[in-house]
Amino acid sequence: MSIQIAVRLPDRVVAFLDDAVSQRRASSRAALVSSALEREMRRIAAEKDAEILRSRGAADDLDDLVEWSAGLELDD
Repeated sequence: MSIQIAVRLPDRVVAFLDDAVSQRRASSRAALVSSALEREMRRIAAEKDAEILRSRGAADDLDDLVEWSAGLELDD
């Protein structure tokens, strides 16, 4: 489901959107705006994950498995 909203954007941003659509780098203004917002949402989530790693450390229950597998010799 999607909800239509009205957003005011600077002229240069709208020109960028229109150029991207005319050059077929995006299917529509809405598609490009949506893609950019989804990318920003992923960036914010990654920042939160990084902060958790900084505060708690990266140790988990897979550390022993990683250490063991790092010592394996693989045949080509």
